This record gives sequence, C-alpha cells and structure tokens, in this order.
Amino acid sequence: MKNVDYIIVGDGYAALFFAHQLTKNKKSFVIFSEGKKSASQISAGIINPVVLKKFTTFWLAQEQLDFLRTSLNEIENYTGENYLINASIHRIFHDENEQKLWLKKSKTEELLPFLNEDFKHLEVVKNDFNTGMVEQSARLNVQGFFDDLLKYHEDNSQLIKEKFDYDKLSVSDSTYGNFRFKNIIFCEGMNVKNNPYFSDIQVIPNKGHHIRVKLSQPIPEDITIKKKHFLFPLKDNLYFYGGTYDREQIHENIDDSAVEQLKNGLLEFYQNSFDVKEIHFGFRPTVKDRRPILGRHPQHKNLYVFNGLGARGILNGCYFSKSLYDFIENNIDLPEEISLDRFNKKDA
Repeated sequence: MKNVDYIIVGDGYAALFFAHQLTKNKKSFVIFSEGKKSASQISAGIINPVVLKKFTTFWLAQEQLDFLRTSLNEIENYTGENYLINASIHRIFHDENEQKLWLKKSKTEELLPFLNEDFKHLEVVKNDFNTGMVEQSARLNVQGFFDDLLKYHEDNSQLIKEKFDYDKLSVSDSTYGNFRFKNIIFCEGMNVKNNPYFSDIQVIPNKGHHIRVKLSQPIPEDITIKKKHFLFPLKDNLYFYGGTYDREQIHENIDDSAVEQLKNGLLEFYQNSFDVKEIHFGFRPTVKDRRPILGRHPQHKNLYVFNGLGARGILNGCYFSKSLYDFIENNIDLPEEISLDRFNKKDA
C-alpha cells in the first residue's frame, strides 16, 4: 500500500494547477489521467481580463492575472519553460459607436488597466474602424503546458494513466486500489456527472467548436484578433479560430452548423481564401452564476470537488487552486462566491 497526501482525478487546468500547489508545498500525490483530450487541452488558451462583447471586466480579474503570471514563473522552475505568450488581443470595432464606448469605458477605474485608448489599424484583415488593444491580455501555450507538465508528473511517478474507477474507492478506509490517501480532489469537468459523490453539482455542458485553418495570406503580427471569435497563429503555419458556445447540441459529434458559423465569422474580416485543416470540439463545464464550484462533500470529509471553470479555465483554475489548498490544509474558508455550499443556502 502506497501512502499519498492527495489523489487528483482529472488532467485539465483545475487538476494541473492544483498539482502545482501540492508541488510547491511538498505534498505527495498522484494524478489519474484517462488520456482523453479534455476541454482544457483543446482550449484556445486566451488570457483576457475583458468581456469583449460589452467592454466590461469580471470579479478578481487583476488578482487572477497577477497570480497566473507568478504561478507560471514558479512552474518554469521545474519544467524549464514558461508557457505565457505575450501576444495582445486586438478587438475589431464594428462601428464608431463601439469606438466611443471603448473610450468611455477606458476612463473608468474598473477598465483603466485593461483598455488601451490608442486604436490600431491591422494589415491583411478588414478593420474599417480599427481595433482596440486589451492591456495585460495574453495566451497560454496550451499544448506545451499540458505536454510538459504531464510528462513531468509521469517522470516523477505522479501520473497514473488510467480511468479512475469509483468501485475501487473505499471512502471509509481512505483507500483506492493500492493507494492510501488523505484527500481526493475530483477535477473531472463534465465527467463529474458520472461521479457518484458529486453527480448533482450544478454544472451545465457548453459545447465549443474551433477550427484550425491555413490562411492564403498570413497575418504579419503575432497577435490575437477578436471579432466574433478569436484568431491567432499556431505552429506549422496554421491558425486557431474559435470558439463557439452551444448549450443545446451536446451530442458527441461535430456540428456542421457550428463549423459554418466559424467559417462565416472568419470571412467577415479575413476576406482572402483559407482552408479548414482540423475541427475540434469539447464541453466546457459552466455554472449559472459564472463562478467555479469548489468544496467538500457533505458526508465524506476527505472528498473534494474543483469544477465549473467555464470559458476562463486558465485564470479560474490557477487562482482558485490556492483557495482550495488553503481550505483543506489551513482551514481558511472558501469565498462564498465559489463555494459548493452556496447552492445549499439558495435551496434552504
């Protein structure tokens, strides 16, 4: 029997950022990775403090950005790589009214750190009303992040490449197969619906598609362009464009209508020819109040859930991993806004 402080179930942003907290604090753990591409692993990796439809920001945006940069610097100490790509988002304006609204919002205390007042005209793409740059925006090298961290944990005998089997879990004995654990953290995304201990948590699947395209005329700058969706360069002369949001069509197949939506969205501002080389989709675990769900099982006190990261998986996963660690190890209460208990209070 091998003793570990933690078992982590899942291999997305929640799992790997929580594993970073354990690594920092010299806790023993194993990660159960089924090996399927999670929604995290096919995500765009956009790091964005601004809601670009309304030009607003969100709860703890600056704190989350600062904590992410610190955490990625810490991760670099053991992987040898920093996965932050400092490529700003440039939002294409639809008309003069959007320009005026951007300028108005840029003078508010809330948006002053994020909205650049100097508009820029981009080459190659159609942007008749120029673009606004989001300060402090960036991208994560998603493939490098997951490839390197999973390899690091595998090399350190912390990665179990198999599906977690709930039937092997003995909660009363705190054992799973040959492991004796102190705590289990379930970071399963939408797979949580198959978890007998947390299947009732209020996460809603949101299906997102993106396409990878080859542009006949490349964009001369390494930036992220946003109109309806995000466009940015990848390796091998491909570009990422996406992603869609769909709470209705949640079957395990590509939706042709979503692909057409993406093609038409790209054509609105990229009016040269392009070829669609790949189509990907995944299911984001979203929550009605747009806040993650973290907490302890009401009966089994060493079972925890970390879920509901939604479209801000990088920022939410990184920042709130420390909240969960402090809750378990230091008895610091979780913020009510993210606590699993908030739903019980509403129902009471």
